[in-house]
Amino acid sequence: MKEYVIIGGGAAGVSCVEGIRSRDPEGKITLVSAEPVSNYGRPLISYYLEGKTGLDRMSWRGADFYERMRVDALHGVRAERLDPEARRVTLSGGAELPYDALCVCAGSDPFSPRFEGIETVEKRFSFTTLADALALEQAVDGDTRVLIVGAGFIGLKCAEGLRDRAKSVTVCDLAPRAMSASLDGDSSPILERHLEKCGIRLMLGNTVTRFDGGTALMQSGDTVGFDVLVIAIGVRPNTSLVSDAGGAVGRGITVNEKMETSLPRVWAAGDCTESRELTTGETGVLAILPNASMQGRCAGTNMAGGDAVFDKGIRMNSIGFFGLHIMSAGSCTDPVFTQVTETGCKKLFARDGVLTGFILMGDVSRAGIYTSLIRERTPLDTIDFDAVCREPSLLPFGRAYRAKKLGGAV
Repeated sequence: MKEYVIIGGGAAGVSCVEGIRSRDPEGKITLVSAEPVSNYGRPLISYYLEGKTGLDRMSWRGADFYERMRVDALHGVRAERLDPEARRVTLSGGAELPYDALCVCAGSDPFSPRFEGIETVEKRFSFTTLADALALEQAVDGDTRVLIVGAGFIGLKCAEGLRDRAKSVTVCDLAPRAMSASLDGDSSPILERHLEKCGIRLMLGNTVTRFDGGTALMQSGDTVGFDVLVIAIGVRPNTSLVSDAGGAVGRGITVNEKMETSLPRVWAAGDCTESRELTTGETGVLAILPNASMQGRCAGTNMAGGDAVFDKGIRMNSIGFFGLHIMSAGSCTDPVFTQVTETGCKKLFARDGVLTGFILMGDVSRAGIYTSLIRERTPLDTIDFDAVCREPSLLPFGRAYRAKKLGGAV
């Protein structure tokens, strides 16, 4: 019986289990997760703070997933060392796990610059795990002033989750725009107006230079008083398990299209890896749940003797703030269609005759059509692209394409 070990219980790890079981119903699977709780949807943690979901509804695949899949899940345990020659993983506490095939799905951890005076802040948090959400739930009440450093999607989702729990929420960022990594000069202002209308104070192009207890001295010279601090500047892939074992890493763990690392019988998937981005051809960390899920499934399939590839990875974001829905994907540098209003935005981007990216804000319906065009590199001169820009549907694609997508129901 083949022995599989998976390090990490997030989207990539769960999907890796499914990939293995798609080909090997009998092999022994052991999953090691540093988190003390079973599989859950990390995007739900802000909704938990808002009171829109409960702990009993946060499981991604159901509370009985590991039982159904016959997985020995070890929670609250860390993988400390990987020995690829002996094919063993040493766990916290000293226990060793042998493996025939191993997948590292170690995700990422938050990082923070070394702010002067940060040690004087009593109540400071990050916001990437359920444990973070539970800690903030206990720390914040109706008299609490919250300062969030970072106006990316993590910081802004935290702001959304805390707005109705706290007295005030202020978000600052050195970047001049909200979600500057995903949105542009047309779309960011729409989001910023919406957030401020919903009671979030934004201080953009401005960040903390020094902390003094519950006071932040800003780059602008202003001061901000707060009771709770959340650092949401970014995350770093967890690569040390592979790099310490001699494996190749860049910003993330280096993998090929089969999700194989440079170490024998070792795969990796999810936010700890770096992959080729389809629209640019560049290698980078594609940290978003759909990519992690596809990578995990691909790795698991191949660990069990399959021949799957992950070759359609694109940068994506799908998110909402106080009812304003946003989707962006791919490379957004060469606009070919722009439609901007006070409350919404649609921008499509293309290069060399194929769609490379989009930004949708407000109405995000049928975004899957644009995503499919990007992933499949569909030549735009083979479809009625003007119609697709304005009213996305499958009708402009022709009968053969519709038959392929709809299984003959055209």
